[in-house]
Amino acid sequence: MLCAISGTPPEVPVVSRKTGNVYEKRLIEAYINENGTEPITGEALSAEDLLEIRTQPTVIPRPPQVTSIPAMLSMFQNEWDSMALQVYKLQQDLKQARQELSVALYQHDAAVRVIAQVASERDEARTALAKVSVNRGGPTGTNGDAMQVDSTPLPAPIMEKIDNEQQRLSKTRRKRPVPEEWATAESISTYAPLSSSEPLYPGGTVLAVHESGDLALVAGRDATAGVFSLSQNRVLQPLKGGQGSITSGLWAQDKAVIATSTGVVKVFEAEKEVSSFSVHGGPVNAVALHASSTILASVGADKTYALYDLESSQLLTQVQTDSALTCAQFHPDGHLLAAGAVDGQIKIFDVKSGTQAATFDLGAPVKCLFFSENGTWLAGVTEGSSSISVWDLRKAAEIKSIETGSPVNSISWDYTGQFLASAGSGGISVEQYSKASKEWSEVFKSGTPATRIAWGKDAQQLFSLNEQGVLTSFGTFKQE
Repeated sequence: MLCAISGTPPEVPVVSRKTGNVYEKRLIEAYINENGTEPITGEALSAEDLLEIRTQPTVIPRPPQVTSIPAMLSMFQNEWDSMALQVYKLQQDLKQARQELSVALYQHDAAVRVIAQVASERDEARTALAKVSVNRGGPTGTNGDAMQVDSTPLPAPIMEKIDNEQQRLSKTRRKRPVPEEWATAESISTYAPLSSSEPLYPGGTVLAVHESGDLALVAGRDATAGVFSLSQNRVLQPLKGGQGSITSGLWAQDKAVIATSTGVVKVFEAEKEVSSFSVHGGPVNAVALHASSTILASVGADKTYALYDLESSQLLTQVQTDSALTCAQFHPDGHLLAAGAVDGQIKIFDVKSGTQAATFDLGAPVKCLFFSENGTWLAGVTEGSSSISVWDLRKAAEIKSIETGSPVNSISWDYTGQFLASAGSGGISVEQYSKASKEWSEVFKSGTPATRIAWGKDAQQLFSLNEQGVLTSFGTFKQE
């Protein structure tokens, strides 16, 4: 019977109730006081778990080498030599371990530097290729020659936010009633010009009405946009886009977002610029806002679309496509991103994975597109076309072609999905879809030329922006 710690016969043997191992009492008690566990298994052990074994005292015969002083000295010398050799061996092992660790650290540092260099060269190559593609321009120079690269996966919190918004909105979308204060077909048919502004920003490239119904984001061909008060009929805040011209803009709650032809996306809060992104290798042609109001998308002539987190002001991912992109909008539930391209296709992307889920072929460069709030229809217009194509996402087929009589520049569906407004060189019009008769009908027509169209609060007003930068409001005259 030997002690499991010392390997010698114990003078006062004890046994563990948990494992049955035998120990010298003084050794195991000292170990328990220091560690509180059993030395062999590592399980929790206390002094109460030890059971003393009653044995007859044994007389251990003295070995021959300790029967005389010279023999004992010789034994001590041998033990000293053995310990010296063991210490030397430990020192050698320690020195070798230090050398191996030093080499490993050097290799790790070299690997990190190489990865950083490769990543930098990759980004430079992407930018250079994007600029080459942009400079070539046109449909003939943008088909199928895009460099295919892997996009950065979205962070888990962003993926969870997209899923939560989709589940929340998709459950209530079909059961959502039309608000009582919403405009009717009869009221829209009586719309007439209520007011017109002075020429604001020539070109009329951006018109976005704030959800409050009193502010409009307006921009033109130059590098300045403005926040326009609809009630006061004047510009409240100028927003400087820098170089180039402003190509697109929208409201992200109380933040104004603009995109420029130099590839920059800027976010403003009041007159202060709070974020700026420059990831595209050419003009940013459009921006779109996710249903959460915290995720922003931009599409560009460099054949990529990018997603940003407005809360942290960080780029989330940039996805390469096979054609230059001209316009974009998120699906009302936020799980899809539709982007129009110069190759004549509307490309539907899965927001979480960045993969292309479907394509709708319009046959010519896509100028603008807009999702219906019913979540199943998508309207698109091609460059120079006078017709609006309405597609059903479920059938992946065109279900309606609405002829307007003149080239269409902009379209906008109202919140209820009943009224589709369009603006063009020949004027503006509003088409209504009746669920009861399942037919389309024109409920409003005006000969006022416009480049952009937008609905006001509760669809009680309709706003248009023309080439000269004049903002016109349409509505029903109130009798006092």
